Amino acid sequence: MKTETVIKRFFGLMLVLWLLQPLHAKHFSYSQVHHMPLSIEKDYYIWRFLRQPDTTKRQARAIIREVSHLNKKLKEAYRKKTGAYPNVKPTMPKYYLSEAKKWENRVQGNFAFQKGIALVQRRQLVRAAEFFNAAYRIYNERWEKDKCLFWLYLVTKNKHHLEVIKEQSGHINMYRLLASDITHDKYPKTIVSPHISKSSVWGIDASSPIDWAKMKDRLYAEDADLKSLADECKSEETIGMHTYIKARACNFTKSYFPLPYRDVMKNYSVERQALIYAIARQESRFIPAAISRSFALGLMQFMPFLIDHIAKEKGEKIDYDEIFDPRKAIEYANVHLDYLTKYLYHPLFIAYAYNGGIGFTKRLIRRKGNFRPGPFEPYLSMEKMKNAQAREYGKRVLTNYIIYMNLLGRPTRLLPFIKTLTDPYQTDRFRK
Repeated sequence: MKTETVIKRFFGLMLVLWLLQPLHAKHFSYSQVHHMPLSIEKDYYIWRFLRQPDTTKRQARAIIREVSHLNKKLKEAYRKKTGAYPNVKPTMPKYYLSEAKKWENRVQGNFAFQKGIALVQRRQLVRAAEFFNAAYRIYNERWEKDKCLFWLYLVTKNKHHLEVIKEQSGHINMYRLLASDITHDKYPKTIVSPHISKSSVWGIDASSPIDWAKMKDRLYAEDADLKSLADECKSEETIGMHTYIKARACNFTKSYFPLPYRDVMKNYSVERQALIYAIARQESRFIPAAISRSFALGLMQFMPFLIDHIAKEKGEKIDYDEIFDPRKAIEYANVHLDYLTKYLYHPLFIAYAYNGGIGFTKRLIRRKGNFRPGPFEPYLSMEKMKNAQAREYGKRVLTNYIIYMNLLGRPTRLLPFIKTLTDPYQTDRFRK
């Protein structure tokens, strides 16, 4: 009798857990997930598999061995399923290992550059210039070199450094645009906004993370024919893949700024369209099925908790995979931006909040000395942020915003936007 009662309670509990799930939530079998290619995208589906009530402990212990990166979500889902944290060594795809090598160089360059910034704060400008020169020699990426040259201009007032940026750099970044603004020059001709008539291509589902994972395997292969791969995904639906591969094929000497999903945003203001495009380009390169290591999802890289929150606000039930539909992603982004722009008016601060949260941004801009009139401001406040990810993210989204304002028919320069950052009445509600 006792055994029968236990069995009834068990199945009753399973029924309750099943009923608590969204009615249209997807269900994944062990076989489905097991046969996915090693990738961050597979990690996401392993996470979803672990969260299913009918996944067994045995299945959990088997599937966790197939992760490429163990993030907090995976660890917690595994612990809830098995009662212990996973003890496995992830197998990273080869292309992530090559990215890791770039970071080794960046760490050394960042040390020299931040030393220069610290010396600027102490007004030791000659020594600061020495460290900016050192960082310039260490860095490999063009935007990092441009950053050093721009700061050499700021501490020496020698416009020769701006001319070097313009001569050597076709890369579109904040410093390259500012070099043009300060010298009253045109913006680079390396900005490309392709127009593609073909609506879709056979064999590639732009909203499928696994299709994107398979494409990355081909893209990062040693013998990859990037031109052919770019042609394979030359369509409006796969324009993110197409332009990303084109950019890699030319070693990023051209900067692609596509304008997809015009029908979705036709009723938005130009400023809102430019903001969504600016964020999407930075978040996902317009790849609708993109997934980050922390499981930010889709075109606009929403975290699952934010998807849940917006869905609740809208009175919807949504499966996370629905956010891989770019139209749904834009719809949710517009809702989120409605909230952020109640408090923040400047695209840089909106970008900080989109990346690091509105609480983080409020604390940042209200901190004494930040984004206030003073020597080397607002550039100094932009560089001394401890949150490196938000720091660089904000600069890139701001740059994208200026480019997209121009592409959408609204002539705009970057320098006036920079100058308003020290005026709270033009940028935010938190400092008034």
